[in-house]
Amino acid sequence: MNKKSDIIYGIRTVIEAVKSGQHLERVFIQKNLKSDLYKELMAELHQTPTPISKVPVERINKFTKKNHQGVVALISPVQYHTLEHLVPQLYEEGKNPLFLVLDEITDVRNFGAIARTAECLGVHGLVIPSRGGAQVNEDAVKTSAGAFNYLPVCREKSLLDAVRYLHESGINVIACSEKTDKTLDQMNFTLPTAIIMGSEDRGISSELIDLANDVAKVPMSGSIESLNVGVAAGMALYEVQRQRKV
Repeated sequence: MNKKSDIIYGIRTVIEAVKSGQHLERVFIQKNLKSDLYKELMAELHQTPTPISKVPVERINKFTKKNHQGVVALISPVQYHTLEHLVPQLYEEGKNPLFLVLDEITDVRNFGAIARTAECLGVHGLVIPSRGGAQVNEDAVKTSAGAFNYLPVCREKSLLDAVRYLHESGINVIACSEKTDKTLDQMNFTLPTAIIMGSEDRGISSELIDLANDVAKVPMSGSIESLNVGVAAGMALYEVQRQRKV
């Protein structure tokens, strides 16, 4: 449970927080709310990628006993970015963009470890879904050893739309999956690049694989056929840096 200093509550308070650009990690809303003020809140939230959870009032009461009006929001420990702003900025600064797209990585320790590795190996932005994956909470920040203080995170409503935007921006998208004969060292990572890493249990969705320019795997010679996603991400990013430093 987050500390009370990490939450805000009350419908009007949350509406004003959203309007002011406050970054929220998640909004919990009591089931069956129907007031006009509730409708205004939903209209504001639907303009953002903020995750929304409809829950029983008992869940809301665990956050605070004060007059919450059925709405509690968790304050995000980071300020999120958008691809539409970050990608042009990187090009304007003369950088060779490198993004890491995480398709529903749910384990917060893997998530934090990946962020730490990404920051150390020159990733310019982490792209995550607003729903279905681990979020940037206190545990993730701690596991990342502070990487989230430096690594821009783009929380997107649709990873499919995000990858399409990366394509349109001239960024080569590589899906990292064992379901291919190609290996990472066969890819050209000197190009502007985004690497997709899949969830611990299901891997990368077929829709994202179809959108990728290519699919490559970490070359292995052992008996076990797959790696922990955090380890695989580190190896993929090392190959990027190896090629770019040649």
